[in-house]
Amino acid sequence: MSDTAAPVTGTGRATAPSKRPPGLWATGWKKFSRNPFAMTGLVVLAFFIVISLLAPWIAPHDPARGDMMLPNLPAGSEGYWLGTDELGRDILSRLLYSGRISLLVGFSVAIGTVIIGTFIGAVSGYFGGWIDTIFMRFVDVMNAIPLLFLNILVLAIFKAEFYYMILILALTGWMGVARLVRGTFLQLREMQYVEAARAIGVSNWGIIIRHLLRNATAPIIVNATLMVGGAILSESALSYLGLGVQMPDTSWGLMLSNAQEFMLVDPLQAVYPGMCILIVVLSVNFIGDGLRDALDPRKKTVKPRRRLGK
Repeated sequence: MSDTAAPVTGTGRATAPSKRPPGLWATGWKKFSRNPFAMTGLVVLAFFIVISLLAPWIAPHDPARGDMMLPNLPAGSEGYWLGTDELGRDILSRLLYSGRISLLVGFSVAIGTVIIGTFIGAVSGYFGGWIDTIFMRFVDVMNAIPLLFLNILVLAIFKAEFYYMILILALTGWMGVARLVRGTFLQLREMQYVEAARAIGVSNWGIIIRHLLRNATAPIIVNATLMVGGAILSESALSYLGLGVQMPDTSWGLMLSNAQEFMLVDPLQAVYPGMCILIVVLSVNFIGDGLRDALDPRKKTVKPRRRLGK
């Protein structure tokens, strides 16, 4: 008889083999969906993404076109739900179009920093030795530089363009990802399956990409999610200083910069973009916290009522 035959119960009936246990991602989604804060953040972020993508169709006015006869209209004015700014431009339309720029910067910078940081951290953690020493000292040097002033200096010397801002933010924000990936690779490279892969002749890059990187995906995704909020805040700060997004484009930070001169006339001009930044960054942080809890096998699921009670 074959060893793979189905087991027989006391009644003489063969039982079906046990089901395959759910994987990491299935278990993670189950935990994530039970987290009310994470799901709320996901819904809110999806809402902002959708309305930003549909801005050309749902915006009531052209965001760059103003009417000098209608400056600083209050909220609720006819045809202008949130009023107008100092140049007579519709605030609601500008908020919708600003979301496209701010969210694009956030996700682009997060993807760029993850790619750079993952490469440096993976090479440093796997090979070790003098490669690890050189890369980590370079990370220490980058961490010692005040990044905000460096970004301001670079954008002031070159050109305060939208794509330059994404590039400089990505090139100065990868150090945390590199340290995270390095620490994960230092643990994983000593596992038995890595030794088995070396024994059968798998190349170093094959081990890094096919084996180690797959097992380090969860912490990388969590860190990348949290970096989206940081990138949006950085873009807002640079645009507020006049070194980020330039006219005729618009972003939430640029709207804040333009509204500071009219705080006493119409303070809501600053409240609207500020609230958008606050809500989006808070939603992204909730998603990141939910992913961290869901993808950590050592952490048990907390019931929603118990979490809300805390």
